[in-house]
Amino acid sequence: MIYWIRFSLCQYTTDTTYKDINSNKTKCFARAIKRFEHKELFIKLDDDALVDIDYVIGLIKKYQGYHKPVYISDHERTKPRNFPDSLNGVMYGNGKFYMFNRKLAQCLKTDIKYRGSPNEDSVFGSMVSNGCGEDNVKYVQEDDRCIWHKECISKNKNIDLSFIKNR
Repeated sequence: MIYWIRFSLCQYTTDTTYKDINSNKTKCFARAIKRFEHKELFIKLDDDALVDIDYVIGLIKKYQGYHKPVYISDHERTKPRNFPDSLNGVMYGNGKFYMFNRKLAQCLKTDIKYRGSPNEDSVFGSMVSNGCGEDNVKYVQEDDRCIWHKECISKNKNIDLSFIKNR
């Protein structure tokens, strides 16, 4: 059975700013993962993205019970000139979709320090790199044919996913 969990555990206050939102999201990840300790796989999906459910089920079947930390996303490396500290040169996933297992969640380093206001994707990548160690993680490149972000064009349909209102 697949559970879709919204991160309603995150209580952002009115004094949360753009500069500290990533720190808050990092803390939210850590809290949410700890609360669901009986879950083996986690998925983070943007609200303007769609994923083929058969693709997700295939990933679950393939990586359930995997022997080392698994991080599935559209990976790239941060550019050193953009991040002079713990985010420098880390492998991170494009945030439209990532999936990771409990082994990765257990080795995340959630108390990383950084300067500036990078996006949460590079912060999460730094949590992985600094906590688990890149050599210990199985990085799996996502299949972009099964994930649509911002726009879905299929079978003569063109949907602007960023225009669909949340309830």
